[in-house]
Amino acid sequence: MLRAVMSLSGFALFVTVGVGARLWLQYRATGDAGLRIFRGGTRALVAAALFIFGFGLAPLAPLAALLRAPAADPLPSAVHAIGLCLLVLGFALTVVAQRSMGTSWRMGVDRDEQTALVTHGVFARVRNPIYTGILLVLTGMLLLVPGPLAAAALGCTWLGLQIQVRALEEPYLERVHGERYRSYARRTGRFVPGLGRMR
Repeated sequence: MLRAVMSLSGFALFVTVGVGARLWLQYRATGDAGLRIFRGGTRALVAAALFIFGFGLAPLAPLAALLRAPAADPLPSAVHAIGLCLLVLGFALTVVAQRSMGTSWRMGVDRDEQTALVTHGVFARVRNPIYTGILLVLTGMLLLVPGPLAAAALGCTWLGLQIQVRALEEPYLERVHGERYRSYARRTGRFVPGLGRMR
């Protein structure tokens, strides 16, 4: 019961601060909330649909756990503690990375728009720390309340982010920033430091 409450509360806080407050701050600073998720053709629609579906599934696992009778816990308490740590770490990483982006933050890509290439702060280690933060939150939720719903939420979100990054954002950034982006991508991991660097 407590793990389900922690998972659901963490997710609600993440959505409130990492999505709602970020959209509001962006709008307040620029007059534009920064939503671009459905721009970019079929690939953008597929990426957005997978992400929204996965993110929508995420709170269902802890909700289901709260509504049903307690079942035998298949995981040791240390695994649940790791899950809570990952949830908190993912939340913090997302907020810090969003702050580093400033007004360059967008949710999605508009091919006709040009924003600054952010390479400082956590972006000096990872090219997509916000997405890393989201995946850490969902992994933490899976470890707190394991089951097929939490696994599906993580899997769909991961797949949507892979399409978003590889098929939309990276080609866009390479076209807009050219060699500066390629040089940055060669030394910086995609989601994890050192992994997924451009060859």
